[in-house]
Amino acid sequence: MPPPHTGFELSSKIFTLLTEWKTDKKIFFITLDNASSNDTCVEHLKSTLDVHGSLLCGGEFFHVRCSAHILNLIVQDGMKICGDAVCKIREGIKFLRKSESRMVKFKECFEDIEGLEYTTALCLDVPIRWNSLYAMLASAIPYKKAFEMYKVKEAGFREFCPSSDEWRKTEKICDFLLPFYETTKLMSETSYPTSNLYFLQVWQIHLILMNSLKNDEVLIRNMGEKMMIKFNKYWEEYSVVLAFGAVLDPRFKLNTLVHCYNEIDPISAKDKVELVKSKLYKLFEVYDQNSSTTVESSSQLSSNFSQATSSAIGNQLIKIVGDLMSRNQEAEVKSGKNQLDIYLSEIMLKR
Repeated sequence: MPPPHTGFELSSKIFTLLTEWKTDKKIFFITLDNASSNDTCVEHLKSTLDVHGSLLCGGEFFHVRCSAHILNLIVQDGMKICGDAVCKIREGIKFLRKSESRMVKFKECFEDIEGLEYTTALCLDVPIRWNSLYAMLASAIPYKKAFEMYKVKEAGFREFCPSSDEWRKTEKICDFLLPFYETTKLMSETSYPTSNLYFLQVWQIHLILMNSLKNDEVLIRNMGEKMMIKFNKYWEEYSVVLAFGAVLDPRFKLNTLVHCYNEIDPISAKDKVELVKSKLYKLFEVYDQNSSTTVESSSQLSSNFSQATSSAIGNQLIKIVGDLMSRNQEAEVKSGKNQLDIYLSEIMLKR
């Protein structure tokens, strides 16, 4: 898209494309990074779609912030105070990778260290991707003895070699960041849906940050405090629409939300579960009304097909589907329960 890339222009372009593709009435929510222009884009797009009657529940669930981007912002804040060790490791890897002869000399150090082999390449981080920083530290830690050995052979490397205490802190940082790294990979996957996993991942991060505030290591406590501030800015209230994903996973349902919220704060747990439940029923009612229209359309379609086609099998199949949908709806009315009531009352699926 040519500039300008203002929120208004982005919104107009998206709406134009949605209209061209005839998908403007099929949008449930949109996910964008947390840039100010994107916020403006969402607000304008939401109001435009709502005017055209294209949004469910007036667009209440329309804007879902990018979870991977939020997690990146949270960890980036913590990494700002992780100390000199990270800088030394980064500069040390740059020093080694600058010439082939240095890497050859570095690998020769392994011959003097029993049981150590060069199996994983040293990698550098990318400033805008915190998980690459974790990967850099994790790639260097197994070779800390080789770093020490190389420091003896190469005087210019001494300023880049962390002290034993700095290595210890780096290992603590890696242990602390491992769950964040795994969650980032999970949330960034594109080959399968992850909305049902969102709630448990955010809850796990919340617990880790709460526990970090009581950590014996001062550095981890300080990192945890910084990260908790950013967490509360974006995730103090978990995304309701993505919590639906956990409820609609037959392995989790509402019982899992009850347990998770109780672990965080037993006092507010009940209210939070009720909020998710009420919003889910609100959304279900909209779909339920739409499905009633669909059943009537199916019955009419069946009648029309009966008159217009000679395919007995096609006729029969459409009629059976329409009849089944009508009967299921009648059964729900008689029992006083709808499909969501029935689903939530059933036992959870075994993992």
